[in-house]
Amino acid sequence: MPVLIRSAGRVLGPLVFALPALLVACTGEQPPAPPPADPGPVAVDAARDELAALAAAAQDRHMVAQYVYSQAGKSDRTIAFTSANDGSWRIDVPGGAWGGAADISMAATTDGLFQCALPSAGRPESASCVRLGERDDAIPRRSDPRVQHPLTDWLDVLTDRRAPLAVAPASPPKGLAGTCYSVDSTSASLNAPLEVGIYCYDKDGTPTGARTGAGTLRLAAPPGPAPATVQLAGPVVVDREPLDTAAPPTPDPSDSPSAGTS
Repeated sequence: MPVLIRSAGRVLGPLVFALPALLVACTGEQPPAPPPADPGPVAVDAARDELAALAAAAQDRHMVAQYVYSQAGKSDRTIAFTSANDGSWRIDVPGGAWGGAADISMAATTDGLFQCALPSAGRPESASCVRLGERDDAIPRRSDPRVQHPLTDWLDVLTDRRAPLAVAPASPPKGLAGTCYSVDSTSASLNAPLEVGIYCYDKDGTPTGARTGAGTLRLAAPPGPAPATVQLAGPVVVDREPLDTAAPPTPDPSDSPSAGTS
């Protein structure tokens, strides 16, 4: 009897292990495939990485370029931007102050951050500049034309992976070219690190345009070579305040010395 039991065990053992495989082969059913990975977060991370790389290239892109600046209810203006080889920059903004009545130039050099008032119809005096602070200081809000940010300090935000941003590929808005990305803020703070909108770049990092709530910036022509450094538009003075972007108040006729006289 023991010999028979051992023989039976040798015969049944392989059959027991082979039975599940035979059943699967007979039914034609295969184990369920694992669910496909969600491509959403992967695509979002890829867009963020691509934009960060282009913004980093833009930081190293030294050039002289002209941009067309469009705002609702205003005539288009041509903005001159210079990013010099030493890291200094300058942007000339027609109608950038006094509600569009005065032309200004903003510049950041090794000596600091400056606003220069340019001769214009609303301010015929010769050009002069005032120092606003250190090179990396924020421009006072009342004197900030804002058009320079997509070309200067907002590049730091776009390269910072810790910044609270949501990035996705976007089609170029009408009139813009290049590779574009939609950028939104994920922060509940009122002080967003940059304006939400669409930012576009050429493959070499040249900013080709941006559309935000402040307006649309569009590269007007291929950029030219950069100078070694930027020059201020005029001498630095200490006896005046920077020009505000808002229009100056209308003088009250009652303040005139001749008011009330005949």
